[in-house]
This record gives sequence, C-alpha cells and structure tokens, in this order.
Amino acid sequence: MHAGWLALFLSVALAACGTTPKDEFANIAPDKLYADAKDDAAEGNYETAVKKLEKVESRASGTLLSQQAQIDLAYAYFRTGEKAQALAKLDRFIRLHPTSPAMDYVYYLQGLINFNENLGLFGRVANQDLSERDQQASRDAYESFKNVVERFPTSKYAEDARLRMNHIVNSLAAGEVHVARYYLRRGAYLAAANRAQQAVKDYRQSPAIEEGLYIMAQSYDKLGLAPLRDDALRVLKQSFPDSRFLGDEIAAARSPAKAPKPWYQFW
Repeated sequence: MHAGWLALFLSVALAACGTTPKDEFANIAPDKLYADAKDDAAEGNYETAVKKLEKVESRASGTLLSQQAQIDLAYAYFRTGEKAQALAKLDRFIRLHPTSPAMDYVYYLQGLINFNENLGLFGRVANQDLSERDQQASRDAYESFKNVVERFPTSKYAEDARLRMNHIVNSLAAGEVHVARYYLRRGAYLAAANRAQQAVKDYRQSPAIEEGLYIMAQSYDKLGLAPLRDDALRVLKQSFPDSRFLGDEIAAARSPAKAPKPWYQFW
C-alpha cells in the first residue's frame, strides 16, 4: 500500500513539474497588447505595462512594433526602479538599431536614467547633494546628452539635453571642489591644491571654481608657497571681485606685512 501511495505521489509531482504556466495574454494580438500596455503606463501601472511590453517585444520580433516596445520597456523599467535593466535594454537597442529614427530619444532617455536627481531618503537626511555622490553616472549622462546635442541638433530633446549638460558640468566641478575641501580639512594640503587646481582647469565656466581658487590659496599658504598662493588670490580677485572669500586672512596676504614696531615705540 505504501508503495502504491508513493507511486501516485511521484506521478502527480512529475505532472505538476511538466505543466507550463498559462500565458494570460495568449489570445491578445501584439498591437492590441501594446495599446493596452501604453494605457497601463499612462495610468502609472508600470509593473503591468512591463509584463505586456515584454510579450510584445518577443511576439513581434523583427518589426517596428517590437523596436518601439523595447524603448517603452526601457522607460517602464526605469519607472519601476529597475535602472540596470533599463540601461541594458537601451544599450542593446543602440547596438542592434543604430539607424533608428528614435535614436535621439533613446540617447536622451539613457541620459535621464543616469542623470536621476532623486537622492532617496538617505541623501535627504544627510543633506547630500549631487556633487557629493559618485560622479560616474553624471559623466555617463553627459555623454548621452552630448550625443543628442551633437548628432541630433534639431531634435526636440536637444535644448533640454543642453541644459542638463550645463547642470552636470557644474555638478562635476562642485564634486571636485568638495573633494578638495575634504583634503584641506584633513590637512592634506598638497592633495587639496592639486584637486582644486584640476577643477579650475577642467571647468573654467563653473561657479564652483570660485571656491576652488580659494582652496588653492589656502593650501599653498599652508605649504609655505607664497608665490603660488598670491597667484591664486590674484586670479580669484580678477574672476570674482565680489567673492565672499576675499575678506579673510588669506586675502590679507596680498598686502605686504607691516614691519613690527621697535620695542621702545608705544604708539
């Protein structure tokens, strides 16, 4: 009897393992399924949209509908927090369809995903800004937006891409200055001077170089390099005559020190 029950159990288990999950979208045509997915996305139901778009991509393989589904799928992945999948989908699209008329949007979307200003809860609690984060994503976003601006100058996405490029440049410059400031506070004056100098060299038009020049002057002063300190202060004064950094003791180094009074002079 035990052997009989065991055989019955095994047969049921094997049958269950061989059962293929039912496709809930099996009887829906790809174009209708795509339209439904777009409606879901418009209502914010991106998880449902992802399931339908994945089906459209596979069923309509080799068609323009499949290409459009791939792009929409990348955006839906992005909106559901699956950024790695979104970027992988776009990278694959760029490799397979380099002449697609939607390529300007593909690069723009790629830039948006990497640009992402949402710092999350931890960033808000720590009062962290973009300049204090890992800058690689910003550099990747810059390259994507640069592709839009240079390859598709008449695209409707070009102007916004250009504005975001400017923002990224300022963010990268601020990131370099943030690191230089950290080195200065830790007493690593040579490293601070070098990092600030790199920011000034690479991002001449960024507002962040104002503090970069000041950090250079402070660092050179601590290192006893008066000529370099004075050069940094001179450039700071010329570039930012109303700088808030010109009123401290480093700025005073621009003037020759007064000779000490004789010991017998009391006034």
